[in-house]
Amino acid sequence: MAMREQQIRAALEQHWSASAAGDLDAEHDIYQENAVCEYPQSGERILGRENLKSLRGHHPGRPSGFIVHRIRGSGNLWVTEYVINYEGKPVYTVSIMEFEKGKCRRETQYFGDPFDAPSWRAQWVEQVRQPIEAAAPK
Repeated sequence: MAMREQQIRAALEQHWSASAAGDLDAEHDIYQENAVCEYPQSGERILGRENLKSLRGHHPGRPSGFIVHRIRGSGNLWVTEYVINYEGKPVYTVSIMEFEKGKCRRETQYFGDPFDAPSWRAQWVEQVRQPIEAAAPK
């Protein structure tokens, strides 16, 4: 089990690195041929590795920056938190990947725009990032 988890973690690291570099072939090597990717916020489901690769390859606002904050998982379920820079704006993203036979069978991605923390709750929180303007990758 530990060896398989090491292999999945290595595949994830390679996947995110290839994604950041714009290497579509290496980025999509992690998926099974019949993989399913869902974007719940837009109600879209992409069926198959080739459709997912084509969709990402034709993105008009191809990301120009990519920062992985953490990868966590065990067994067949893995979560990655990262920030994508779309046209100068950071988009906080969570990817949930389900693996089967060493490849991703299902991925669900959630995308969230940053927002400034309201001042009324400052007494109960610790600010862990700069305001939105400072968060955008240069």
